[in-house]
Amino acid sequence: MTDFDHRVGVKEANLVVRNLRLSKVTDANRNALMEDVDHLFGIDEASFNATDSTIYLAYDATNINLDGIEDIIKKHGAAIHDDWWTHTKEEYYKFVDQNIKDNAEHVPWSCHKPPQGTGKKPKK
Repeated sequence: MTDFDHRVGVKEANLVVRNLRLSKVTDANRNALMEDVDHLFGIDEASFNATDSTIYLAYDATNINLDGIEDIIKKHGAAIHDDWWTHTKEEYYKFVDQNIKDNAEHVPWSCHKPPQGTGKKPKK
């Protein structure tokens, strides 16, 4: 796949796939919640499985993070499921998202590169 196979704002190198179990999701708030999440910049795909109340997300971790998505979930009256496994996955996802964002902003350097101005001197 290339970056052209994704929505605007999503790069293949920064794409992450997440799934979290939600609670307090009803038929009344599900459509509005998914529409708001789907329109966020950086979201590639978003879907909701009603049988096990799980939201599936694919997004660019440099443009959006899980905290922003959680704010939208709470705005619509839903919540991240309150159990040990979901909280563990959530914290791991946040750690990896932050790591991806930090690495994307990092400017690489090399200790083998000579300092500027130490190259060959012009002949006189």
